[in-house]
Amino acid sequence: MGNQMTRAGNVSHKRIESAATGVGNATHGSANAAAAAPKSTSKSEPEQHNSHTQFFPIESLAKTLSHLAQQEEHVNGITKSVFEKYLFPTHPELSEKLFTYLHHNAHATTAYISTSAFKQQAERLLSVMNDQPILENYIKMYSNIKDGCNVTPETLRALLMCCYQLAMENNSTSSCLYSHQIINAVVVSCFHGKTSLSTSYVSNWIGQHCPRMVQGLQRYVVHVLTTAYRNGKALLSKEQPQPPIEIMTPVLEKANLEFPQTNLLPMSYVWLLACTLPQCYLQTNDSPKDITHALIARRTGSICPRHWTLLYNSGEHGAGANRFIHHVLGYRGPTLLIIRAASAEKDEECLTYCVCSAVEWRESHLYWGDEDSMGIQLTPSYKVIEKGPKILYLNTNIRGYPHGLRLGSDPRSPFISIDESFHSVSIAGAPYRISSLEVWGCGDMKLREKQLEIKKWQVKEAEKQRIVKLSASDWLDHPDRYLLELAGRASYNESNK
Repeated sequence: MGNQMTRAGNVSHKRIESAATGVGNATHGSANAAAAAPKSTSKSEPEQHNSHTQFFPIESLAKTLSHLAQQEEHVNGITKSVFEKYLFPTHPELSEKLFTYLHHNAHATTAYISTSAFKQQAERLLSVMNDQPILENYIKMYSNIKDGCNVTPETLRALLMCCYQLAMENNSTSSCLYSHQIINAVVVSCFHGKTSLSTSYVSNWIGQHCPRMVQGLQRYVVHVLTTAYRNGKALLSKEQPQPPIEIMTPVLEKANLEFPQTNLLPMSYVWLLACTLPQCYLQTNDSPKDITHALIARRTGSICPRHWTLLYNSGEHGAGANRFIHHVLGYRGPTLLIIRAASAEKDEECLTYCVCSAVEWRESHLYWGDEDSMGIQLTPSYKVIEKGPKILYLNTNIRGYPHGLRLGSDPRSPFISIDESFHSVSIAGAPYRISSLEVWGCGDMKLREKQLEIKKWQVKEAEKQRIVKLSASDWLDHPDRYLLELAGRASYNESNK
């Protein structure tokens, strides 16, 4: 009996050790190896060291950084300056935050990190696979670690700006004038006037309102830590930069040049919506054909969509229910309706909302929509208002039911209600004048082409109905003939005589 228990204990210990050995490969592997990693951390210090030294990329990276620190600063470890110079030369703030986070978790008593502690903390960072723990790690990384990991508006703003800048790298439209405005809207909505919040509260709030905020940042850090060793002793320093490769960043369809619009959806708004919306708004069949671009896009993920196309703009196509229906109905894909409400005062910021429909728009006296339909407030504060099925309503011609467009699960008191003329909107019971309306299609190009084909067919059918060919027998009994005779025109029979 005792021998059997001893054998079972040896087998389980070997399984835990082998699972912990594969933690480094868990960045591209299964979640089982990641789940096994915390078990190894509960063991003694030598077992941690043995289980975490088998990941070759981190092993090679730690040796190279330690050699550079010994050569340049005569330090037997890894220093902050070497870490920033050779790994994150273009992102010094991210480098400083990441090094401080690793240094704090290693409980280092010196200004540098020992090689073994760096390997252990780096692999522990890479072993986290779930989205919520990853989000909590980066919020702690940008918080005041020495003051109890409290988050301030400045630290959260720095984290959001870092995520935005990484998403917009190598993009020709990276200088968005509204980036500070939309980031400030997130900070204002999260803090509600408070000066400090706990990391758990901020991570839960971000996970609820923009859950994919740090995905691009996580993929960038993982990519640097696992591939930098391939460049030799230079790593990623400025002296020998990697060959430039453009990442597939969003290219939104422009408006008609004859009707220039300055208030179309800014790129920073697109990035933040992409961090919030469900996957059905972001997925597309138009994947990069080039292998290099496909690998880079896979590494960075769908940070921003490239396939959103403008279906309707009130400033270009005209305001009104019939214009909205003409340009939006028939598009069989997810859509985003951007509503800008004009403020009473010139200096006051306009209210901006986004009505997200995951299914095709329809006219009905009933509320419709699936579980991915939602309403989002963009400015002056950013938050998800409501999400779920049967929260959308559109009716312009059915009598006996309210006319207009609505958002909200309560039919008696919808949160957003646009009147039947599409000139005014009621938001939480307060009336506003509509400044502009935009509708963006989030499906692939095939859905847009099908909608245009349907519209061309409708135009041809309307032209056919305008020209009516009548035979002689039909004309004798046609009411228009009698109207012409009453007007004084002689009948054809009498004129022939």
